[in-house]
Amino acid sequence: MIEEIADLLKVLPQRVILELQNYNDLPNLVEVILDLGKHPEARFISGSVLYISGESVSQQDIDFVTSRIGQFTSDNRAGIERTLHRISVMRSRTGKIVGLTCRIGRAIFGTTDIIRDVIESGKNTLFVGPPGIGKTTKLRESSRVLADEFNKRVIIVDTSNEIAGDGDIPHPGIGKARRMQVPTPEKQHATMIEAVENHMPEVIVVDEIGTEAEAKACHTIAERGVQLIATAHGTSLDNLVSNPTLSALVGGVQTVILGDEEAKRRKTQKAVLERKAPPTFDVLIEIRMRDTFAIYLDVAKAVDALLRGKPPQPEIRTRTKEGKINVSKPKEEIVEPTDEEVEEIIKEKDPGPLKIYPFGVNRGELERGLRVLELPAIAVGNLDEADIILTVRSKAKSTSKIMISAGEHNLPVHVIKKNASYAVMKFLKYYFKIGREESEEAAMLEVEEAIKIAKQSKKPVDINPQNAYIRRIQHQKVKEAQLSSESVGEEPRRKLRIYPGK
Repeated sequence: MIEEIADLLKVLPQRVILELQNYNDLPNLVEVILDLGKHPEARFISGSVLYISGESVSQQDIDFVTSRIGQFTSDNRAGIERTLHRISVMRSRTGKIVGLTCRIGRAIFGTTDIIRDVIESGKNTLFVGPPGIGKTTKLRESSRVLADEFNKRVIIVDTSNEIAGDGDIPHPGIGKARRMQVPTPEKQHATMIEAVENHMPEVIVVDEIGTEAEAKACHTIAERGVQLIATAHGTSLDNLVSNPTLSALVGGVQTVILGDEEAKRRKTQKAVLERKAPPTFDVLIEIRMRDTFAIYLDVAKAVDALLRGKPPQPEIRTRTKEGKINVSKPKEEIVEPTDEEVEEIIKEKDPGPLKIYPFGVNRGELERGLRVLELPAIAVGNLDEADIILTVRSKAKSTSKIMISAGEHNLPVHVIKKNASYAVMKFLKYYFKIGREESEEAAMLEVEEAIKIAKQSKKPVDINPQNAYIRRIQHQKVKEAQLSSESVGEEPRRKLRIYPGK
């Protein structure tokens, strides 16, 4: 590690090197700041800052450093060849370099042991967290593990050369993984697609997903069955969901208008936010501190919970100073139901018969259909008792009294074409999902009912239209009851008329 730091120290002004070499916390150096006209600063992992004594930074100091490192790209970053160190510049309005941030890059092996099962799972994994928390280090080590220990074809799309270092030869910290450099940050999405199309990878590793084009490229890669491991601009899942540019990575968000019944069931407003599509990434890892990870193993479920106002509970993994890994799985909260919820549960378990309010529909025909089909429903005489309303098309105008009343009572309205027995039966079969076998059985029950009515009333009885096969069976049933029948009407409304005598 001291050797890695020495590579960075070599490009710094001599007075800075001398003071840092004598500092006892040098192995924990994070970055060196050189701003024109200010004293050089050295920052450490502990948060402490060392101000270098002596003269303030001059233009000659800045020019000395920039002359000994690689070329700066359009994102104002450069590096030192075959190292992981990064030098970023601040420029004046005229483009002159007036500040340098010289950041230490370290290849730390074994850092993925705490999340190794996730990396090995083959699932698309996204890291988020504040700057400097170690996201890029996790990407580098994940690349090495998958390439060296699992012999997978891993390609790193390295936009700022932070994962595999500066220069044409990548840093050995990535193992057997291959590295594709990106000409400019604006072309990262194109390089991602090029990597998939030209080099047949099994795993693509990308740092700093930050644009809509890159989010779309991630979706394209995931659809092709290539494992994707990446970092994104954001500190948490919540932060990512509310980011309109990157929310597509976790499924995206859309506004949905619920129906009255669904809004009532959910106890929400009719306009709600819902996940738009399946997430590109299956797993999301929040790096909260260097050795503390919050893992959402099912991103879709977590986003759905978040959008419904129920903060998802991630799995928390921590590493102690002794190196022990602790895993805290989320507990399923048991919430005591309210009295209203208990009543609702009881109703759902034993809802009783469906209560149908007929409006403009013959109640006798409805009750007859319910008897014949032996359905768990009854006809009721007022809206306060009803679960649904059954009416005819002519009565179902939006300005009609029944439609206004239905809205006031929050009742669904079902419409049939006309007030006729066959229309009522067709609705009942549709609503209660009665198939062909049930229809045949219902037709037999209906003819039995009609035979009874014909015998009692001594009058002809018409029954509902059926196909020729069922009518033939119904004729036979009538004959067995020692009554007579004939088929009347035109197809497809042809039906039986049962007479009280032979």
